[in-house]
Amino acid sequence: MRLRGEGKLLRIFIGESDTWHGKPLYQSIVQRLREEGLAGATVIRGIEGFGAKSHLHTSRILRLSEDLPLVIEVVDEAARIDAVLPMLDEMVEDGLVTLERIEVVQYRANKDHAPE
Repeated sequence: MRLRGEGKLLRIFIGESDTWHGKPLYQSIVQRLREEGLAGATVIRGIEGFGAKSHLHTSRILRLSEDLPLVIEVVDEAARIDAVLPMLDEMVEDGLVTLERIEVVQYRANKDHAPE
């Protein structure tokens, strides 16, 4: 697979303890994005943050949180990103979803390393 030129960056901000049908929400989102055939997704775990309720989530030892902030980043063609937005609207009950127009400089998936 090759991706080059104009695309979209989708960011999903959620909490580590968020769930979807008994499974961690971030895992469910990544699985659904993979099933939809998107180019890829990365889950990034934050060390500290707060959201709309201003509750501080931190990894500092004295205030160890079991609900650290997570960001799921996805880059693909605009149409493919737009197609999954209704699914995310259903899944993300408490969080933030953002979109940015981006320029993809290089993305290559070697056919020898592509998933079956």
